[in-house]
Amino acid sequence: MRQSLPLRQTDRQTDRQTDRQTDRQTDGRTERQTDRQTDRQTDRQTDRQTDRQTDRQTDRQTDRQTDRQTDRQTDRQTDKQTDRQTDRQTDRQTDRQTDRQFVL
Repeated sequence: MRQSLPLRQTDRQTDRQTDRQTDRQTDGRTERQTDRQTDRQTDRQTDRQTDRQTDRQTDRQTDRQTDRQTDRQTDRQTDKQTDRQTDRQTDRQTDRQTDRQFVL
């Protein structure tokens, strides 16, 4: 029959086993916490980047639409003014010619 280990040695072994178990549990928890934290940070960064890209696209689209509307409006006004001027000149010329015919 084997002799039992002295009490101190048994206590040390028990302490070591307990320490190993605690370390494994702590390491597991710490690793999971780190993973969660990393996931959250990655998600936040991805969300921010996506938001920035979406904002840029929206800004570009809005700018294009605004530019188009402004261009159309400017073109309409310019066309109207040009038409009026042309009409006036045509009217004047026609009036002059008509006046000349009557004078002759």
